[in-house]
Amino acid sequence: QVQLVQAGGGLVQPEGSLRLSCAASKRTANNYRMGWFRLAPGKEREFLAAVSQDGITTYYANSVQGRFTILRDNANNMIYLRMNNLNYEDTALYYCAGGEGAVGMIGADTYTDWGQGTQVTVSS
Repeated sequence: QVQLVQAGGGLVQPEGSLRLSCAASKRTANNYRMGWFRLAPGKEREFLAAVSQDGITTYYANSVQGRFTILRDNANNMIYLRMNNLNYEDTALYYCAGGEGAVGMIGADTYTDWGQGTQVTVSS
């Protein structure tokens, strides 16, 4: 099992930017993709983005396409989520996740490893 440890998040004003990071405890398998999810009050967990093991293939939810960017740094076993133009609806608890499979597999149950979660609050 891979341990995932998150950093980043916090309070940001509308239209602001934040970057989340997620460190994996060890080198991962060749088909181990990583992704980001979020959980907002009163809503179901939402898939946001995923990146393939080699960092080349990415997949985004429509709700964040063009605003969020997922990046992978295999040299340091890290992934990042760069979030731009944040709005109130982006307020949520954000999780990184990892699991073997294609990046297009967006169901939370297809991921086996999860970070501890980090809060992002968009407020003026």
